[in-house]
Amino acid sequence: MAALTVQRYESASYSHVGMVRQVNEDACLAMPECGLWVVADGMGGHAAGDYVSSLIVDALRRIPGSPSLPVYTNALRQALGEVNTLVGDQALLRGVGMMGSTVVLMAVRGSQGICLWAGDSRLYRLRGGELTAISRDHSYVQELVDSGLLNDAEARLHPRANIVTRALGVADALELDSEHLHILPGDTYLLCSDGLNKTAEDHEIRDVLCHSDPYAVVRSLIHLGLTRGAPDNITAVVIKAS
Repeated sequence: MAALTVQRYESASYSHVGMVRQVNEDACLAMPECGLWVVADGMGGHAAGDYVSSLIVDALRRIPGSPSLPVYTNALRQALGEVNTLVGDQALLRGVGMMGSTVVLMAVRGSQGICLWAGDSRLYRLRGGELTAISRDHSYVQELVDSGLLNDAEARLHPRANIVTRALGVADALELDSEHLHILPGDTYLLCSDGLNKTAEDHEIRDVLCHSDPYAVVRSLIHLGLTRGAPDNITAVVIKAS
């Protein structure tokens, strides 16, 4: 029997400043026609986080499409590396210690995909009613969880939960993690900034992702975060494969 092949991707994105912050330092991109989706979260407490996240999205938007996923992935990596260098140069010119942003992206060609990320913005997959985290946070509390010193519930409330250990703009060379994806019809993917997953439980996210309309899903996810006080910016990008 031939393997099921994805014929179509439908997506939606939504970003909200939240209930506390004055500036939305998140940026997102949904380009199903190019097979590309991105979330970037400008690092709070640093100079011009909104500038860096927007720079990431703008650079990736301009990359020419390629039918080859490896070729396209290499172009994405190169563009992010160039932005990393530019941000480092800008930090020196502005006389600030650091400017930075997390980034997570998903790129697809047919039923094959890849996730690239640095920081604690996430990619989730909903398949057969089961929610799975594809990316793994580059963060101080994730290291504590991995070492067995914290559980997931304690990590969510930890006072240093906002400290990331890897991001664009914080080092001379950008280090990205990657995960290859085999996508099935019926899969749903969610890219989000930590403003969502730090206010909503995984089972709540799963229940919302089960709905069929991606536009309704992203608005419901943002609303869920807002009902919890939304102390940070919240961004969600939802992709449904069919």
